[in-house]
Amino acid sequence: MSVIPLQPFGLKSQAVNFQALPPLSLYIHIPWCVRKCPYCDFNSHEARGGLPEDDYVAALTRDLEAALPLVWGRKVYSVFIGGGTPSIFSAQAIARILSTVRMLLPLDVNAEITLEANPGTVEAAKFAGFRDAGVNRLSLGIQSFNETQLKALGRIHDAGEAHRALEIAQRHFDNINLDLMYALPQQTLAEAEQDVRTALSCAPQHLSCYHLTLEPNTLFHRYPPALPDDDASGEMQQHIEQLLAEHGYKHYETSAFARPGKQSRHNLNYWQFGDYLGIGAGAHSKLSFHDKVIRQARYKQPQAYMEQVRLGAPVQTEQTLTRDDLCFEFMMNALRLNEGFAAHLFSERTSLPLLLIRRELEQAEQRGLLMRDQQRIAPTEKGRVFLNDLLQIFLRD
Repeated sequence: MSVIPLQPFGLKSQAVNFQALPPLSLYIHIPWCVRKCPYCDFNSHEARGGLPEDDYVAALTRDLEAALPLVWGRKVYSVFIGGGTPSIFSAQAIARILSTVRMLLPLDVNAEITLEANPGTVEAAKFAGFRDAGVNRLSLGIQSFNETQLKALGRIHDAGEAHRALEIAQRHFDNINLDLMYALPQQTLAEAEQDVRTALSCAPQHLSCYHLTLEPNTLFHRYPPALPDDDASGEMQQHIEQLLAEHGYKHYETSAFARPGKQSRHNLNYWQFGDYLGIGAGAHSKLSFHDKVIRQARYKQPQAYMEQVRLGAPVQTEQTLTRDDLCFEFMMNALRLNEGFAAHLFSERTSLPLLLIRRELEQAEQRGLLMRDQQRIAPTEKGRVFLNDLLQIFLRD
């Protein structure tokens, strides 16, 4: 592929100056779950002594109201309710949350509204109510259909519940994602393939296949289980990708596979460096203005978050991104997409000239990690395999 022609530009005088703001999404965090999984490093907390459902919904409402000046007049194109386990809340609570969103924000008529759910019996009984509340995409945390693996992962559902939950979900939703994991404790290649074949037999619109990693501050990190080695896990990944391709699923992002037209619009907005407002305990925001881009993080502990909302100060940290931040974060997200990104998107989403990362692009191309032309910049097959090495090139001190 030929090199993109780049024109000289006065870099030192270049400042953030957006002509048009990126698309906006809304993320809503519900931080509770029935039991903390030993591999989970998300901001989730076991629900002990009952859920403060009403208080938390009220806090979300006040949080969103206070954040309105930051996004005033901007249309929201997707909503994602994540956790934790959002399906631990009642359908009535989810309905109140989404009603508030519609009342306070100009929600696009075709907005994708996703809710994460566990396949436990209690959660599955609420699926019809979630649909009536306005959820139009369900993401089920199956992780595995293998009883031994489910126990090793500390999941509270069994294989039978996973199948029953999926059957119930398909009665009410025509857009379903299944989360699966591979390279699990003592998992074989045949077992990993069987999990995917079982998922395919249910014909979901979207599959997320994650490699199990030992994250800091998790039980698995402190007490590591016996996991497949790099060669074995690499073979699993290769077989999974081939199997899904044979069944018509496009591998469009590092861990995401979709039927045509069923890519996660919310996650695509992240990967294309769009904006998002995050409300709820520990939620993060990335918001663009005409002259700057900021990041925010809300208080993580649920009780502290609700108290800070009452005080009118739910945001714990806020920073304005530098030019180097913008360059790296754009590439960190966009290079997760297997087809990369349109060359003009870099300037549109950062307001900076592509010339600013010319040396990094050339280095990545020389190392065989990147390919580019006048229209598109994308990781090579080698770049996808060694994504961390590719991203490291764009990380400046």
